[in-house]
Parts: sequence; structure tokens; C-alpha cells
Amino acid sequence: MADVKNLNPDLQDKNPQLTKEELTARREEITQFYKDNIPHLTVQAEYEALLAEIDKSRAERLQAQLFLAQAAAAQKENAEGPSSEEKAFKEAMEKAAANVE
Repeated sequence: MADVKNLNPDLQDKNPQLTKEELTARREEITQFYKDNIPHLTVQAEYEALLAEIDKSRAERLQAQLFLAQAAAAQKENAEGPSSEEKAFKEAMEKAAANVE
């Protein structure tokens, strides 16, 4: 396994102890970095919200198309009357019910 301490020798030379002024300056630098990036992140959030809205609309459209296809298939099936399998099943159920009584 690689020795993590030797990956970046420049980091080893720096003293991790910062003065109060250095800490304050670092905090201000980080705060400014975040503030500078807020407009970019806002645009990204709007973009992601639009993508989510598009995905939702597509899913709703697909669901509506499936519903219409199922309704059309059921209507066609009813217009043709029961299939031979359905007739055989109903006859078998009637015979079984007659035998039980």
C-alpha cells in the first residue's frame, strides 16, 4: 500500500498551525469562493429542475399512451366476443359449480 505521507511532499513542508489572522483570511477566502459560485449553482439547479420536469412529463405521456392502448385492446376484445379459451374456462367453471351443488 502506498505511503500517503510521501504522495505530496509540498504538503509536508507546511505547518498546519495557522495564526488567528491566517484563519480569518482563509475563512474569508472560502466564503468568497462559495459566494462566487452561487450564480453558477443557481443556474445548474434551474437546469436540473427543468430536466426533472421534462422527465415527469415524458413519464405521464407514456402512462397515458399505455392507458389508451389498454383501453383500445379491451374494446377490441369485447367487440370480438370471448375467445375460445375464455369460453372453455367459463364452461369448466359452470360444470365445477354444478358438480358442487
